[in-house]
Amino acid sequence: MSNANTNHALEIRPSSTRMRAAVAGHVIADSDNVMVLREGAMAPVAYFPRDDIEMGYFARTERSTHCPFKGDAAYYTVTLEGEVLENVAWTYEDPLPGATQIDGLVAFYTDRVEVYAVGEATAPHDHHTDVDAVVQHTDSGGGQSQKDHWPPNVKEPKG
Repeated sequence: MSNANTNHALEIRPSSTRMRAAVAGHVIADSDNVMVLREGAMAPVAYFPRDDIEMGYFARTERSTHCPFKGDAAYYTVTLEGEVLENVAWTYEDPLPGATQIDGLVAFYTDRVEVYAVGEATAPHDHHTDVDAVVQHTDSGGGQSQKDHWPPNVKEPKG
């Protein structure tokens, strides 16, 4: 989309892949329904639906900003395991006509929150692709894993 009055281009399209956001190794957002906004020469921004975000870690702040192309943005602070990330996420709850596709979605500052496509070689939190194997090696509630332990992946120290 383009704003004809200013010749400023906004392009908003669904992500072609599942995306996640993480803080200190903890996934706080995971979605197949991310919208990616491209605006001029700026880096693309991933906007996540709130239903796919762990909003319990979020607190609304008093900060607000105005973009002449998207509208008024409201901000969130994320608190996770004692780490407080002030105003690290934002949302447009009543965007301007050229940006309605991001209405109510949440984006993150990527210098403070890790945002990545799942399945890329760089996706650091995809340690286990076989979920069934991981579940079978967890505690069943009785203090024992449901399956024999995996073989060690380290060797005994040499003395």
